[in-house]
Order: sequence, then structure tokens, then C-alpha cells
Amino acid sequence: MKMYIAGQWVDKQRKVPVINPFDGSEIDTVPRGDTGDVDTAVASAVTGAVAMAKLPAFDRYTILRRAADMLGQRQADLAKTISMEEGKTLTEATGEVSRAVQTMTLSAEESKRIHGETVPLDAAPGVTQPFGFTIRVPCGVVAAIAPFNFPLNLVCHKVGPALAAGNSVVIKPASDTPLSALKLTEILLEAGLPPEAIQCVTGPGGEIGDALCSDKRVRKITFTGSRDVGEHICQIAGLKKVTMELGANCPLVIMPDADLVKVAQAT
Repeated sequence: MKMYIAGQWVDKQRKVPVINPFDGSEIDTVPRGDTGDVDTAVASAVTGAVAMAKLPAFDRYTILRRAADMLGQRQADLAKTISMEEGKTLTEATGEVSRAVQTMTLSAEESKRIHGETVPLDAAPGVTQPFGFTIRVPCGVVAAIAPFNFPLNLVCHKVGPALAAGNSVVIKPASDTPLSALKLTEILLEAGLPPEAIQCVTGPGGEIGDALCSDKRVRKITFTGSRDVGEHICQIAGLKKVTMELGANCPLVIMPDADLVKVAQAT
């Protein structure tokens, strides 16, 4: 598959193979992006952020609702993609697609309910009439860095709310599992998302991730992954909003007297 940058599906001479972890076969390749591609993607996302900020809440709802429906309609294909690139069984992968549908549906619904509040100010001495109010405005460009273990639903967890709030998004999928994120990008565009509101850059996490997170035009980073990488992102991010989710932290302990057949069946 190609990556999506600045309203175009982009290929490159250098490739990253996508390997089936079950049998080691190559199922596809994606372009090996670089810092120049990140710069182009972020510049496009800045334009996309302006378009998204002007998009009425009902239009954002309609796009996300349509995307959720399309995810459901393409469940079999998406589940097969997840299974091949990540290694889940088809049953587990189908369940992930179902969760992704719910994630995008909830994001669509919440896009209609983003509002501020009024604040009474008469608790201060000498103030009797005035009141304050708050409004919520988009951050702008959001960098979404996703892990390998839920290559569709965790991307939806980042992209859905960001778009619902009127932001543009630059997706950096895990290098092992980029295909699901690229197919989600296709769906969002088909659902009517402005072309520059979404970018999906594939390639090595160190090079692309550092360039993306340190870019001053990016105003929000959402990351799921290890503690060490999360700490590194915080160190290079600068003055940005940052949301961290710790991933891959669910060990299974098998005792010496366990029935290994039952253990294998249970896991």
C-alpha cells in the first residue's frame, strides 16, 4: 500500500516489508517515509486543521458516522488484514473491528456535544452582574502514534475524537502493522473527510516519530506504547498537549504445575 500525504497517495523507492508473524511471509510493503515526508504531511495538516475548524459539528458527525458504517460493512476484509499483519485469530480480529465501529460511532455522537460552560462571577466581592463563559476550540494538528497490538481500534481511539473536535490528524502507525491504519485513512476519505485533514506516514518510528513530535506546528500528541518511548516523546515535544497510554503491560505467569494444554487453549 501507499502512504497518504498532502492529499495524495504517495509511493517511494525505499520500502518497509509487512510480515505475517505466523509464517514469516511478506504480505505487502509500505513506503519508507523520512523527515521530508513528515514536513510535507504536517504542512498539509496545518491547512487541514483550518478546514476542520470551520466544519460544522453536524458535518463532522455525518463524516464519522458514515465512516463507522463503512468499517462495519468492510469488517471481513479489515479482520483479515489485522489477522495477517498482527497475528490475531480471525475471531479476535473481527472483535477488534466491532470495537472500532463503536469507537467511531461514539466519536461521531460526541462531535455534536462539544461545548463550554457559563461561570458565575458573583462570588468575588463587589461583583453582582457579570458572568464568565468558556468555549472549546480545536488544538489544531494532532500527531497520533499507534502501537501494533490493536492496529485498527487504537488508531480509531486517537483519530475519532481528534476529528470530532475539529482537528486534523497525522497518523504514524506501528511499522509492523501499518495496513489497518492506511485502510482506515481510505475509509475516512471516502466518508467525506477534507483531503488534508488526515495524513498517514509510514516508516521507521525513530526517524519519523522524532520529526513529528518535535515539530512546533503539531499542537497535540497522543501516544500508546512503552514507558521509555513515552518519556522520550515528552522530552522532545516542547510546549504541546501530550496524552500517554502505557501499552504492552499485561504479563501472564504460568506456574510449574500448570496443565500446559489448557494454558495453550486459554491463551
